[in-house]
Amino acid sequence: MLENRFTAIVDLIKNARNAALKTVNKELINLYWNIGEYIHKRVESTEWGQSIVKELAEYIQRNEPDLKGFSDKNLWRMKQFYEVYKDSAKLSALVREISWSHNLAIFSRCQSPEEREFYLKLSKEENYSFRELDRQISSGLFERTMIGNAKLSTVLRVLHPTVEQSFKDRVVEYSLNRSLSPTLVSEYKTQLPDKKLLQRKIHELLNRL
Repeated sequence: MLENRFTAIVDLIKNARNAALKTVNKELINLYWNIGEYIHKRVESTEWGQSIVKELAEYIQRNEPDLKGFSDKNLWRMKQFYEVYKDSAKLSALVREISWSHNLAIFSRCQSPEEREFYLKLSKEENYSFRELDRQISSGLFERTMIGNAKLSTVLRVLHPTVEQSFKDRVVEYSLNRSLSPTLVSEYKTQLPDKKLLQRKIHELLNRL
């Protein structure tokens, strides 16, 4: 059919558009990283006090009203973003592969480098929407995976090939059984415990290994 001859052109358009969006996103993340680094270094060197960021936000709003997204709250988030990943070359590269909203959810809600890496890789490999990422973090996917009670997708198995075996060992089943009451273990099989509870149990479990 004639329409089939045009699919290659449509594919070229879609591929070019996706490449352009990725480039724009990477540049945006680079910008936020650089702003965060700049603020961090000025504050650390005591050149800037806490109030200076608010003054900076007001200056941008007053002199460049078309520039959106640079409130004092967002500027502090950029500083936090830089501080969270500045010492990890591996993770600082990953953050440029996902959107700012995805990054915000991960670095502001995850408690450890391992958890942040988990969701960074998952977001990139499975192309999570923000809503799906938010849902997975809220449901404690990382904690459930670490405990070994989650059904892992193919991508998760590739990202964490040893996680199932590690947490199916007996040195772990014993610790988990001592960590969770029989009632909670029974309930865990049919419903998801609170994320904070999962985080606490993961911490207790790892301390016993």
